[in-house]
Amino acid sequence: MRRYLLGRLVSLVLSLVAASLVIFAVIEIVPGDPASYMLGLKASAETVAALRTQLGLDAAPPERYLSWIAGMARGDFGLSYTYKVPVSDLVAQRLTVSLPLAAYALALTALVAFPAGLLAAARRGRIADATVMGATQLGIALPNFWFAMLLVLVFALHWQIFPAGGFPGWEGGIAPGVAALTLPAIALALPQAAILARVLRSALIETEGQDFIRTARAKGLTRGQTMLRHALRNAMIPVMTILGMQFSFLLAGAIIIENVFYLPGLGRLIFQAITQRDLIVVESVVMILVFAVIVVTFAVDLAYAAIDPRLRRRA
Repeated sequence: MRRYLLGRLVSLVLSLVAASLVIFAVIEIVPGDPASYMLGLKASAETVAALRTQLGLDAAPPERYLSWIAGMARGDFGLSYTYKVPVSDLVAQRLTVSLPLAAYALALTALVAFPAGLLAAARRGRIADATVMGATQLGIALPNFWFAMLLVLVFALHWQIFPAGGFPGWEGGIAPGVAALTLPAIALALPQAAILARVLRSALIETEGQDFIRTARAKGLTRGQTMLRHALRNAMIPVMTILGMQFSFLLAGAIIIENVFYLPGLGRLIFQAITQRDLIVVESVVMILVFAVIVVTFAVDLAYAAIDPRLRRRA
């Protein structure tokens, strides 16, 4: 187990280094000068050059890369060109929206997907299976931003149960914050629940054909008991992979939904930083999100080893 952990840690570090190089290289080749953008078209060349020196943009790319990496290692992500505040403060402020939203959406995803996948696998080839598979196909096909606008029309404008957009902050209480995140979380959870339910159904059906399942049935267990006690645990490896990927997507990929609901999250921060050519914010936030994805993948690998002892022995 120790060798397995060490191998995964080395892979994590190498992935972070490779990701940082790719992110920095991509940002470097993006056209446009942040200093010229900030000062406007009428700024003189001397003023632009002075601002580039102030921002550290006139240094050589390797020097800027090493300075950026060293700063992140110390917890210093730099100063935003646009907002004139530390990037770490911006990230901490936006995480109070994006992290609860991702967790909320993931909880709704699991709450819908697990019963649907279990029902479809238990009733394979019957009406319930066809109904669940048809609903999941519809959930995958519907664009989440269109579904989000439909939710606003029905639950915010017509019935006025939930707010149509904005975020009041957690200072006013948990209930208003959760209410503001409910419709965005549902819009994000719908396609993810559809994907997860289909994966769970396929994994359960594949597991049901194995010898230990037939042995359990021969001992007198019902199909439902066998599925819950034996098949579900062995089908969790692909399901956990999807869950880890979904959490990473929900944390980083909710740009459209955050703009639909005017939520001040990480996705909207990245969108604004790109349009404003705030390179230090783009680099740092994307690197933080990459780190979150890699850490979640590492946690999923550890969960693999906990669920399947064969992985530990193989390592």
